[in-house]
Amino acid sequence: MSRNRGDVLPFSHAIFHCPFRLPVVQSTQTAWEVFPMRDIIIASAITVGIIILLVLAAALVCYLMVFRSPRRQTFSGDEYDLPQGEIYEPHWEQMKQWQRMIRNMPCREMSVVSFDGLTLRGRYYECDPNAPIELMFHGYKGTAERDMSGGVARSFSVGHNALLIEQRGACRSEGNTITFGVREYRDCLTWTEYAVQQFGKDCRLILAGISMGASTVIMAGGNKLPPNVKYILADCGFSSPREIIRKVMKDRKLPVKLVYPIVRLGALLFGGFDPEEWSPVEAVKCCEVPVILFHGEADDFVPCEMSRQIYDACTAPKKLVTIPGAGHGLAYPVDPEGYIAALTEFKQQCGV
Repeated sequence: MSRNRGDVLPFSHAIFHCPFRLPVVQSTQTAWEVFPMRDIIIASAITVGIIILLVLAAALVCYLMVFRSPRRQTFSGDEYDLPQGEIYEPHWEQMKQWQRMIRNMPCREMSVVSFDGLTLRGRYYECDPNAPIELMFHGYKGTAERDMSGGVARSFSVGHNALLIEQRGACRSEGNTITFGVREYRDCLTWTEYAVQQFGKDCRLILAGISMGASTVIMAGGNKLPPNVKYILADCGFSSPREIIRKVMKDRKLPVKLVYPIVRLGALLFGGFDPEEWSPVEAVKCCEVPVILFHGEADDFVPCEMSRQIYDACTAPKKLVTIPGAGHGLAYPVDPEGYIAALTEFKQQCGV
């Protein structure tokens, strides 16, 4: 077939007959050959290491924020340790009066050594040497004076002595980790044994607590207690460490399914405890000591429903008293008369 010089060849024909052939690259190398196995392993190890470090860092931050005890402060003279928030302001003057009262009262210093070697301290206030003794435990990141000075006033009003206990990691007691009652309940058992030794085998004891302290004494009640313990008084306690932590996360709009496992990991790695190890709602299933529960119906920190859950699960003699209009830890300040009346009836039923 003849063509003139100006004729245009078809594209396919031009390619195959072009005197200047385009180079054809044929690669038989796989990705594993382009990136040697050693490099892939190193890159993977670095990636995994970074992820682990990030998780550990997040767990440490969570531990420090949730479980690390706060810097200790002391208050004297005209300084007062007052809870902050609008719901507490109307009660500040009464709280100051209670704190002045116990500061001016004679007291006896006491201390025990915990199961893990910490020195724990307390102060004993006596109104009658033959009266029952309340072992009082304060709340989360609180102090004995702030949380329980009103408890001393209340105990004296019903004729009880008071042993005001400074929980691990608070006030003058040793320790740096708050465990939401998981370790504190064992401290409560230690204090109970100590009280029997100090006050005699015939002494009558009441385990009393507010907020985390309430959960502490309830968890202690799930263990074998000496017959000296006549009843447990728990004011606005939470049903379990797990549930109160998750509840606060929800309040703060945090992704609970993502953050809670990291918080728990922080407790395990840096606090040496598992927040799911024990709980009040489980403890009351095997409690043999009568339990009276108080809770403010307007409590938006530890919901009143948590005390109802504890009450429903409790197999021991029990009583639940809810105070309308009372916020967290304010059941007694809001309605002292109703509180005392309910407590007096219950203690009489317990033979105290």
